[in-house]
Amino acid sequence: MYQGHLFVGDQLLSDSGMRHHPLTPMTDANLVRVLQAQSRGRVGLAAHATVVKGADALQQRFDGLRQTGCRFAVVDAIDTASLHTLAQACADLSLVTAGSGLALGLPAVYQAKGWLQPDAHAAQLTIGGGRAAVLSGSCSQATNAQVAQWLGGGRPGFQIDVRALAAGEPLAQQILQWVDAQTEEPVLVYATAQPEAVQAVQAELGVARAGQLVEDCLSQVAVGLAERGVRRLVVAGGETSGAVVKALGVQMLRIGPSIDPGVPWTQVSGRELLLALKSGNFGGTDFFAKALAMSA
Repeated sequence: MYQGHLFVGDQLLSDSGMRHHPLTPMTDANLVRVLQAQSRGRVGLAAHATVVKGADALQQRFDGLRQTGCRFAVVDAIDTASLHTLAQACADLSLVTAGSGLALGLPAVYQAKGWLQPDAHAAQLTIGGGRAAVLSGSCSQATNAQVAQWLGGGRPGFQIDVRALAAGEPLAQQILQWVDAQTEEPVLVYATAQPEAVQAVQAELGVARAGQLVEDCLSQVAVGLAERGVRRLVVAGGETSGAVVKALGVQMLRIGPSIDPGVPWTQVSGRELLLALKSGNFGGTDFFAKALAMSA
C-alpha cells in the first residue's frame, strides 16, 4: 500500500452478474490478479480471516503489506461487520476505493474523530412529485430483472434498437414523440438486453461503438425529458449515469434518502430535478417502482 491505497471487495465477483458485463466482464474472481494486471505497483491481499480479527489486526496487515513492497491492498468484505471493521481501519488512509457499503461505517468513525457533525435533516430534499421516467442502459443481471419486472407489470416501455441507431435512424426523437403520446404515468426507455443479444450487437458494431450509440441516445432522451417537465429521473448503469449527468449539465448533487443500499435519491443543485443514479447490479428487482414511489 502506497500512501494507503485500498480496494475493498470479495473474491466472488465472477458469480455476481459481472461475468457478463458488456463493457467490463469479470471472468476472474480473484481481484488481486485482476488489479495486478492493471497496476505497476505490487498488489496484496488482506483476507477475511484477518478482517474478522478486528481493525487493529487489519492495520497490522496493511503495515506488513507495505513492508513487502505492496502499493495496493485488496480487502475481503462479505458482511456488514466487515465493513465496519474496514471503516475503522482505513479512516486515516489517503485513498480508499470501494463499493458504497464501506460508507456504512465511515460516518461514525469520522464523527468520533470530530471530522463531522450529524445532521438529521441532511438527507431531506426540497422537492418531490412531478412527472417521472426511467432510463436504463445497463445490461447487468440485476437491471435485466428490474426491467423485466417493470414491463411485466404492464408499465410502458420503449426498447432502444442499437442497430437502428447505427443505421442513422433518429431514435431519440422517436422516443420523445412516444413519450409525448403517453399519459402522465412514468415511462421506461431501455437498451437493457440479455448477454447473448448484447454480444451479437457488439460483434457487428464493435464494443465501443455500440456503447457510445446507446449513451448518446439516452443522453438526448434525458435532455428532452427534462425539457418536457420530467422532474424525477431514475438512471440505471454506471456509464449511462455519467453520460446523462454530463448531458444535463449537472455540476453538483445534494444526496438524499437511500432507496436501496448504495443508491440514494439526489437533487441537482439549483434545479427542480431529482436523479437516482444506480450502478447496473445495484438494487432489488422492484427498484424502479420503489424509487419512484419514494419520490412521489
